[in-house]
Amino acid sequence: MDINYELYKVFYYVATSLSFSEASKHLYISQSAVSQSIKTLEKKLGQPLFIRSTKKVQLTPAGKLLLKHVEPAMNLIQRGEDQLLDSSLLGLGQLHIGASDTICRYFLVPYLKQFHKKFPNVPIKVTNATSLNCVDLLEKGKVDLIITNYPNSNLNSSYIQKTVCNFHDVFIANPAYFNLKQQEIPFVELKQYPILMLDRKSTTSEFLHNLFLQYQLELVPEVELSSNDLLIDLAKIGLGIAFIPDYCLTKESKELFVLKTKEKMPTRQMVAAINPSLPPSVSTEEFLKLLPSVE
Repeated sequence: MDINYELYKVFYYVATSLSFSEASKHLYISQSAVSQSIKTLEKKLGQPLFIRSTKKVQLTPAGKLLLKHVEPAMNLIQRGEDQLLDSSLLGLGQLHIGASDTICRYFLVPYLKQFHKKFPNVPIKVTNATSLNCVDLLEKGKVDLIITNYPNSNLNSSYIQKTVCNFHDVFIANPAYFNLKQQEIPFVELKQYPILMLDRKSTTSEFLHNLFLQYQLELVPEVELSSNDLLIDLAKIGLGIAFIPDYCLTKESKELFVLKTKEKMPTRQMVAAINPSLPPSVSTEEFLKLLPSVE
């Protein structure tokens, strides 16, 4: 099917903004030209891509399917242009990483520092998202690589380049509020206490819920948040028992203690992953070299 690339380009900007006027501003063409391009594309494809109304624009199921394919292609073209135009960096284009704020703070900073010291002229961009959402960014070509906790239900194992860290998750509490420091507590008893944990959009929450299900237990947390640091703060003031990765424990966490659980907590990994269907940039390859590799 012979369809002009420009039609897909117009479709992409309308689909991502859900606005014909916003797309026209970005493309520097009239709104009527945008509308005509969409009509032409719909005619060539033989089905509607948008539901138009006076208040909003929505994608049809066909439009959503097409966007899943067009968006990575648009991002790949942009990546190629950036690498070709960035001759001043001797072949090293921008390094764009996707990672959660926890991984950024507690793991990535030293390696970003090393990379910046080695390649001071290379721009570094970090997009914060949950480990689950980082996979979506990677598949769409919006980032060069991601650093994510694993297991990750969204991540294809073929994407993983290396395991950079092994860690355990821990339950932490303030002994002034929970007299459990000398006890070994089973999950069935632990679930009776107020549990503070990340929300269901995180791999950490996914992991703990699945772990409890293995013992035929349903976990109903007292508090669900998007920040491990905030969970630690709430544990300090006695609002509950927080569940966090052990690499988040610092000197500032000394007033808290790690609960001993009867059931063994499985080891998890932190991994670096790229999209194998996209050619990695030189910056990506150089950054991967700096990261540790553990078994």
